[in-house]
Amino acid sequence: MKFFIDTANLDQIREAEELGVLDGVTTNPSLMAKEGITGKNNILKHYVDICTITPGDVSAEVIGTTFDQMVREGEELAELHDQIVVKVPMIRDGVKALRYFSQKGIRTNCTLIFSPGQALLAAKAGATYVSPFIGRLDDISSDGLSLIAEIREIYDNYGFETQILAASVRHAMHIINCAKLGADVMTGPLSSIESLLKHPLTDIGLEKFLADYKKGNS
Repeated sequence: MKFFIDTANLDQIREAEELGVLDGVTTNPSLMAKEGITGKNNILKHYVDICTITPGDVSAEVIGTTFDQMVREGEELAELHDQIVVKVPMIRDGVKALRYFSQKGIRTNCTLIFSPGQALLAAKAGATYVSPFIGRLDDISSDGLSLIAEIREIYDNYGFETQILAASVRHAMHIINCAKLGADVMTGPLSSIESLLKHPLTDIGLEKFLADYKKGNS
């Protein structure tokens, strides 16, 4: 399973990279704005800055909602750096744009996936990744993990190469369950990745080891 971090914060990306488990980055206009990054040139530069920190894929999202707008923006984003993956929304023109980019050899991430049908359309159109938002489904009392399982079954049935990128991941059990279900990638905040480190018995065991060492060397 690949680990992506969902942020525009360069310090957090560096921290995840230094941990040794980072495979890529996803970000979006909201996350850019959260870091105070505004204006087209600043946003484009920031994408390049992210690419210099991690050698993995970096999803950069288009703003336009028409086919022509998405194609124009997506081509500009793809030219920024070889690591850029163009993030396209799951809408009618977005599916058309996925096919266009696929035929041009531009990698894509279809975002805002909330149903297996949407994931099927994205794969048919040639998306490199699909991003089902499991946390947002959980927020409305729907089962986000069931969506991962359904997409995995469909893709395996037909041999689709599109990777399932479990998005809106909130905590350790989201990651563990997505891994068990066969999601190819997870993306979430640094806190969700770091939550995998934690177990009370690890803390207790380490404390005992250190205490025993201190007794024997005092």
